[in-house]
Amino acid sequence: MSHAVEQPVTVTVFDEQTDCPIEAERWRALVAAVLDAEGVAGPGEATVTFVDRATIATLNHDHLGSDGPTDVLSFPIDAAEELEPGDERLVGDIVVCPAVAAENAPHHAGTFDDEIALLLVHGCLHLLGHDHAEDAERHRMWQRERELLAAHHGTLRRDPWEVS
Repeated sequence: MSHAVEQPVTVTVFDEQTDCPIEAERWRALVAAVLDAEGVAGPGEATVTFVDRATIATLNHDHLGSDGPTDVLSFPIDAAEELEPGDERLVGDIVVCPAVAAENAPHHAGTFDDEIALLLVHGCLHLLGHDHAEDAERHRMWQRERELLAAHHGTLRRDPWEVS
């Protein structure tokens, strides 16, 4: 009797900016671990792209109608319920601006690495349908971010969820 072996989701990282050094393998592994922890079964694919301020500002304007650069954008593609068993899932794309992350880190997550980790976990959860528009959704999403970061990255130097 044979059992089907679940394939992991392939995560590919592109570094298309020169503002901040990026540890592509470290961040690929974090996204893969988060998707696995969230039960995203392969075969599938997700991408992470690190971009400069101008690129993320254009994406922010074109897709959200907002002006200026932001730290992270998520673009979900396939929802799991839309696929037949065994179909390859295109989970989606996470786009991060390390320059904005570096600027925000001291007063948000604490360090550049912590900020990038937070943005990637946050982006993954958006790919999987989480949102933070309503209070209840925001509390659920923030709690899951805390759990995933603790399990796959470590404790953040600052509490970015502190509401001031």
